[in-house]
Amino acid sequence: MTIIPARNGQVLARPDGSPSPDTARGAVRRIAPGLVMAAGATAVAAGVNHLAPAVSPMTAAVALGVLVGNLRMRGAGLLPVATRPGLGVAAKRVMRVAVVLLGFKLALSDILSLGWPSLVLVCLVVAATFFGTRWLGRRAGLPGDQPLLIATGFSICGASAVAAMNGVTESEERDTVTAVALVTLCGTLAIAVLPLLHHPLGLTDLQFGRWTGASVHDVGQVVAIGQTAGAAALGQAVVVKLMRVALLAPLVTGVALARSRRGGRAAGEKRPAPLPLFLVGFLACVAIRSTGVLPAGFVNTAGTVDELLTAAALFALGSTVDVRNLLRTGRRALLVGLASWALIAAVSYAGVLLTT
Repeated sequence: MTIIPARNGQVLARPDGSPSPDTARGAVRRIAPGLVMAAGATAVAAGVNHLAPAVSPMTAAVALGVLVGNLRMRGAGLLPVATRPGLGVAAKRVMRVAVVLLGFKLALSDILSLGWPSLVLVCLVVAATFFGTRWLGRRAGLPGDQPLLIATGFSICGASAVAAMNGVTESEERDTVTAVALVTLCGTLAIAVLPLLHHPLGLTDLQFGRWTGASVHDVGQVVAIGQTAGAAALGQAVVVKLMRVALLAPLVTGVALARSRRGGRAAGEKRPAPLPLFLVGFLACVAIRSTGVLPAGFVNTAGTVDELLTAAALFALGSTVDVRNLLRTGRRALLVGLASWALIAAVSYAGVLLTT
């Protein structure tokens, strides 16, 4: 089979449309520096988690990304320009793979075991937080898709949910980074604040676990907080949290369908797919996990890989945060994020008291 040369003699593609070896090798060389840096940062984040288990690898990774992205040495940034293409791949494509693997943490039997009062509670908490935060964001005049992305992150599962929604909206990088920064900040604060409120709020261990699962954004943060009240509370926290994760697919699909019906924001803009491919993969993983055929070792390994891939993607996203610009222009977004955190904490607290 012959190959098609470019005008300058460089091989571009075969007649069947597949890339030539030269083009493929060039693409790998272009993204390799950034992917290697993301992998190294993930290893550092995992080490931080090992030394301080309360700090999840995802939190450590995004903090490291922000640090590396904003430090200057002799007027120049620490991140070489050559790392940008690979970090871009990590922020988008690697994150989508992580969202797919997130499905292996969900089994329908665990979710159904909550009982209908808790299922209704979770749905109401997600709905109130999502629509309430979008309303707050619009009232505050946040630009672009920031209200939508912040609402998704706070109501579902933090940065993974932001990335999933961004897969439908293809939002500006500024909006995505702002949403990730806010859910990471509030989730980190929750690790310190929520255990202090356990007894002053009059919650039993079981109620505290459910409140944690219903109000905290990231799964790793839920584990860090829930375990402070014992194994029973941790179990309740994780199951309630995974119920919120299960609502990721319906929420993102609903937004995709709404935008598809509108035909895009501007004339000629590509319509988003009604159900993005990575969400199909997420649902497939949920279905496979729900059959019960997967051994526990596989599920645990998939969960570890998911955390590491998410950490790599969050490092890449964190490296794009311009702290000075965020402090200068992101005050309204910060207020909306804190208000959303207070909203989900209050609604879930009331719901837990009513259902237990």
